[in-house]
Amino acid sequence: TCEAEAARAAMGGSASLLPREALSEFQELTFLSKQEILLAYKRFSALLPKEERVAVCSARVPKSQILTLPELRANPFQHRICHVFSTSEDGDDSMSFEDFLDMLSVFSDSATSDIKSHYAFRIFDFDDDGTLDRKDLEKLVNCLTGQGEESRLSNAEMEQLIRNILEESDIDKDGTINLSEFQHVISRSPDFASSFKIVL
Repeated sequence: TCEAEAARAAMGGSASLLPREALSEFQELTFLSKQEILLAYKRFSALLPKEERVAVCSARVPKSQILTLPELRANPFQHRICHVFSTSEDGDDSMSFEDFLDMLSVFSDSATSDIKSHYAFRIFDFDDDGTLDRKDLEKLVNCLTGQGEESRLSNAEMEQLIRNILEESDIDKDGTINLSEFQHVISRSPDFASSFKIVL
């Protein structure tokens, strides 16, 4: 995989190309084509300082750099997206090249609606407890409507909206939405996959 990249760089070879073995492996593990993976590699490399570009596969890009990507810059869920796709053990939401590929793979048109809904659920689960409760739903609505005073819902409007969401989605009536309930609602909404591109 990426060990070949480091060895080739040490021998003075071009570090701007992804090793063929790694490319094949990434193709098997993602919904991305070879061209999309190579483009992702180039984009990820460009986010790194020049001296770190010799070992792209072992480098991590800080969250602040990831957030400069046009796809995330204006996304209301940008911080949650970085959090969900980051494998950083430091909790800084930095991304490795594999994290970056996973994110792009889920964003891609080729990703299944099950995969998309799974990640949407994780992004909307602000407290990472495995359910969407009232607090998660309130944060979700605030992200979608904007944080400005003029767009913020009144307490009564928020309460009514959350009640409607739970009524529609909370099949076991426990006051929260679990992943299977979320996926059930999504499966009845054929527009979900296309609207999900806005979120992701």
